[in-house]
Amino acid sequence: MLEELQHAESISKITASDPLTKSEYFRVSLRPYLRKGAICFQAEMYKGAQVFHRNVELTNLPQWVEQNLWGKYKQLLVVATDREITYLTSTKGKVTRIERKKEAKIVLRGNDRRKNYIINEGDDVPALVDLGVFTRDGKVVGGMYDKFKQINRFAEILDDVFKNHRGKLTLLDFGCGKSYLTFIVYHYLTKVRNIDAEIIGYDLKADVVANCNALAAKYGYDKLRFAVADVSEPLDVGNVDAVLSLHACDTATDYALYFAVTHNVPYIFSVPCCQHEINNTVVKGNGDLDVLLKYGIVKERVCALLTDSIRAMLLEDAGYKVDVMEFVDLAHSPKNIILRCVRTGKKSSQNAAKIKELADRYKFDQTLYRLLNGDASARKE
Repeated sequence: MLEELQHAESISKITASDPLTKSEYFRVSLRPYLRKGAICFQAEMYKGAQVFHRNVELTNLPQWVEQNLWGKYKQLLVVATDREITYLTSTKGKVTRIERKKEAKIVLRGNDRRKNYIINEGDDVPALVDLGVFTRDGKVVGGMYDKFKQINRFAEILDDVFKNHRGKLTLLDFGCGKSYLTFIVYHYLTKVRNIDAEIIGYDLKADVVANCNALAAKYGYDKLRFAVADVSEPLDVGNVDAVLSLHACDTATDYALYFAVTHNVPYIFSVPCCQHEINNTVVKGNGDLDVLLKYGIVKERVCALLTDSIRAMLLEDAGYKVDVMEFVDLAHSPKNIILRCVRTGKKSSQNAAKIKELADRYKFDQTLYRLLNGDASARKE
């Protein structure tokens, strides 16, 4: 077998490509990394558009390569610290060995996929198993690393606010839907940061609420519960520390933000979704915005961004420090904005006049603007 693999600690990369026969994987790549202080290899195995991962112990590397790669691919590249060896295998099984001297430094990644993450592989997060992001033994499913990173990005946004929090937290999640992010928030607060947190999720659909309550019981999340409620109607609640509005559809986001403002909620985390209202009501106003209203797809995107800009400006006037942040890469979803708001109590009216001038010129409706200006027709009583 390969002489080089007897000194596996000197190998920086192994790549097999161009399978000789119908193979499950069209390309396999192995690199070393540190796991609990010991060198291990991680195999990335490419199948269609998916990538699967497997850990291979240093002592098992020769046997694994022999069983899975040797004689099965036309090209097998082994990169060591002092040389680069390429094995070319013909369809008749003839092997040609090409060696080239090359200085290469081994960079051990040290679990780089997870060392900076708040939620890591191996963590007990049952919602991620049910969501299909984790296998039952806590490994990230091949092809789900993007979703895994998105979830951690959201956890980081929360962590910037709550990492040093002490005491109890009560959060309301409006328009929770199937709630996988709500379960992640509960795990982060109670398991990662050990915060005494209670979360109540609201949704209009009774079957969705029942399913979420069943999952909370299944996971043992005793301070996570769900209820049927309409966010546009008054809610009888006690002290609330944070409002979540994660993909609440269209004006449901506005009602959630209005609730937070009128109840002096210290923290708001809102991922707006389906911003139709301005798009459905705006008309040309002989102004600079007209050029962006000519084409349907441009108009839709401009109106969505305008909606979120107005919301952010209104929250600033209401006494919040507002961060408008990227939540999900554009390659994954066009709904990639999150409003992270921290109440300062420093109210203003400087943005309201600008919004009124724009709304008067272009005749559009915006529910949060109407609610905060006392328009009774926007409020269900």
